[in-house]
Amino acid sequence: MRIGELSRRTDVSQRSLRYYEEQGLLTPTRLPNGYRDYDERAVTTVRRIQILLSAGLGTSAVAEILPCAVDETVVLSGRCPELIDGLARERRRVNAAIDDLIAARDILDSLIGRPLHAIPSH
Repeated sequence: MRIGELSRRTDVSQRSLRYYEEQGLLTPTRLPNGYRDYDERAVTTVRRIQILLSAGLGTSAVAEILPCAVDETVVLSGRCPELIDGLARERRRVNAAIDDLIAARDILDSLIGRPLHAIPSH
């Protein structure tokens, strides 16, 4: 399938698909006229890429994970257990960022509508 059809089927822009190719996440074949040609598996790969990116992973991490994703029904299978530690670290990083954001929100909540003299200094 051509890039326009892959874009329509995955709801991902053609620009993003070209970026995924630049990052080594997608590998279409090239037709004699230079057009990209994607096989049917590209639809699943793009969906997998989108899920991994939405989890906050960078394209380099996604590139490591994609070869471990051999089952069409799950994003990541147990084929590459060495990735589990890295994903657990990433989860801890996300949790720490969430904690920091909650603390910032709590401070903002305490500041809203309070007069300046009522704000504790640190």
